[in-house]
Amino acid sequence: MKIVLNNSPIGCKDQNVKDRATQLVVRVLTSFKTGDIDAAIKSLDSKYLDILMKYIYKGFENPSEGSSAALLTWHEKAFASGGLGSIVRVLTDRKRV
Repeated sequence: MKIVLNNSPIGCKDQNVKDRATQLVVRVLTSFKTGDIDAAIKSLDSKYLDILMKYIYKGFENPSEGSSAALLTWHEKAFASGGLGSIVRVLTDRKRV
């Protein structure tokens, strides 16, 4: 997961690249077991937690089969770790994933 978040195309202008990266991140997130999410969240610093939140919100924009429940779980755990500050940073940042 860290590799995918580290290589996120935040500054890229090509929407196709961003969409493919979002699909990859959502696929990675939905592959996690619910019990493993806490450990994965705790391994992220605030920078990667914010990038994760960006992808969670982007995943909500275009839900796929079964992704909504997984993304809600990830959002709950990420919010518990990053707090309201993480959400505010994500929503006010002009750099989109």
